[in-house]
Amino acid sequence: MKLLKFKPKESEEERLREILRKVRKIDIATRKVVQDVFSGEYHSVFRGRGMDFSEVREYQPGDDVRTIDWNVTARMGRPYVKLFEEERELTVVIAADMSRSSVFGTVNEIKRDIAVEIAALLAFSAIANNDVVGLLMFTNDVEKYIPPEKGKQHALRIIRELLGFQPTHAKTDISKALQYLYRILIRSSIVIVISDFLDEDIFKPLSLMAKKHDLVPVVISDPVERKFKGAGVVILEDAETGETIAVDTSDSDVYRQFEAETSAEFEQQKKLFGSLGIDPIYISTDQDYVKALELFFKKRKRSV
Repeated sequence: MKLLKFKPKESEEERLREILRKVRKIDIATRKVVQDVFSGEYHSVFRGRGMDFSEVREYQPGDDVRTIDWNVTARMGRPYVKLFEEERELTVVIAADMSRSSVFGTVNEIKRDIAVEIAALLAFSAIANNDVVGLLMFTNDVEKYIPPEKGKQHALRIIRELLGFQPTHAKTDISKALQYLYRILIRSSIVIVISDFLDEDIFKPLSLMAKKHDLVPVVISDPVERKFKGAGVVILEDAETGETIAVDTSDSDVYRQFEAETSAEFEQQKKLFGSLGIDPIYISTDQDYVKALELFFKKRKRSV
């Protein structure tokens, strides 16, 4: 059950103006972070798909003898080695959960707003490194797919789509989204799934994706989803089904049961990611997500 915070309705013109204002704000805010923090980190963490032949040069002491080009060596009468460079261009796909539970938030921002800002940071980081980036928006169905392209204007389009999108469905089906990407992504890609991961039976699709792609789950949660002790009697509404229930949060038995269930779910999720060798990024609506992303990059950099 999730306690929801809804925004008041606004006219279509007001909504479009607000979207453009937010796009400009996110563009300005993320540009500096990408330049100062993530550009170099991104490049070192997300590597190219392989090595391409570049040129040959004369052998120098210390060169790996396995790189000697014997045809050129025989022709020139002295040893030459092959030089290679990383095939740098990557495909990055951001899969954003647009289900109704993503409009939940009790602190500074709702989860969807934070998801948009994180998507913007990652999209601009990809563009800054001359990679292509695409977007999949999903609920319990694949709502919209934007194929990967290069360029800042494309990154801005992704932000506009995320800010202005109004999903058709309310529930969450991560499996369906991953299965869709597994079918359409031919070459190995970086797939970043931004969701609260309030879903079940995702082991198989996660496993398949992790074998073929670099899969990065970004798990966004709100403090109330973990602890709401002392809030009195609250009305909880399931964001995806509309079912409501009154809960006395001051009842110690109720609170202990809630805390035990949420803790068990979190530990189960961590074990799932660990068993698949996946490095998740945990984001809370009451914390600085930039620091969480920095920690992820530093951890991945050490393991590369």
